Amino acid sequence: MAPHTDSADSHAPETRVNGINFYTRKWVKPEDLNANGTLFGGSLLRWIDEEAAIYAIIQLGNHRVVTKFISEINFQASARQGDLIEMGLVATSFGRTSLAMRAEVRNMITRKVILSIERIVFVNIDEEGNAAPHGYSTITYDRDRMPTTQPAED
Repeated sequence: MAPHTDSADSHAPETRVNGINFYTRKWVKPEDLNANGTLFGGSLLRWIDEEAAIYAIIQLGNHRVVTKFISEINFQASARQGDLIEMGLVATSFGRTSLAMRAEVRNMITRKVILSIERIVFVNIDEEGNAAPHGYSTITYDRDRMPTTQPAED
């Protein structure tokens, strides 16, 4: 996955738990907090959507993917300023034009699961924004499907 400049350890090796690959780590900073002094759920959901989009791009080999669906979000714990969290994703099924995945976020300090999302669906699209077949049916753990050219400017 692409390194993030604000991640705690963007070059950390992946870990795998319950089939989920944990690639991205984030450091919870003051701007990420809600009025209660804990991690703001909206910030966390933005991070997950971004990470899931990157994962979909790698799995589908296309820069053009869009979020179609996010199932119930189960917040189980939180994080405070200074905590390190890690986000993990795993592809669960491939449709003709879509990819479904599962997500989990853990607090590396407390070792608690912060949230889980059972189903996130991304759709592969063409240059006109229409759903497009992608031709994949299995997960890749390499970057072999990663597009090597930039999308055309509109």
